[in-house]
Amino acid sequence: MLKRFAPLVPITLALLLTACATTQAPQQSYDSAQHALSFERETAAVAKAEESAAEQQLLDDKPYELPTLSAILERGFELIGTPYRYGGSSTRTGFDCSGFIGYLFREEAGIQLPRSTREMIKLDAPKVARHDLQPGDLIFFANRGRVDHAGIYIGDGEFIHSASKRSGGVRVDKLSSRYWNSRYLMAKRVLD
Repeated sequence: MLKRFAPLVPITLALLLTACATTQAPQQSYDSAQHALSFERETAAVAKAEESAAEQQLLDDKPYELPTLSAILERGFELIGTPYRYGGSSTRTGFDCSGFIGYLFREEAGIQLPRSTREMIKLDAPKVARHDLQPGDLIFFANRGRVDHAGIYIGDGEFIHSASKRSGGVRVDKLSSRYWNSRYLMAKRVLD
């Protein structure tokens, strides 16, 4: 019986190899097409990433002042009601007036200000006339001619500051109120 099937073995082997060769060829060309498509997608993704990086670099070259000011004021408003504490400069312990200002400028703008109002008023920053106040300006108050309090002007004739224990700590007051109006000393512009 083996003699009868012996001549069929080479034919069967040839058919098998032919069948394998025809199924392999389309798969190889499919893989090549898939690779080419994948390469195109990668190239497009890299080009898009480079374009995005170039756009970001252009954006980074522009001055970015307004968000700093808005971040300072926004964080200041979030802290309304934080208790007053003489010498305090953190949300955990509470704030005095210069501690509050220093905290906001350090945390939200990366600007290190002097610790006391007496040192703050000596900053090498432009003085601002009262009628030219802009949000973010530091305003200083004096009692008997000596600076003893500071706040941050927020606009519309108001300022945010950390007042005394009796008045509730961080709060917003009117610059035109009898008390603050009589003690107003000067303002300085730390943010350009």
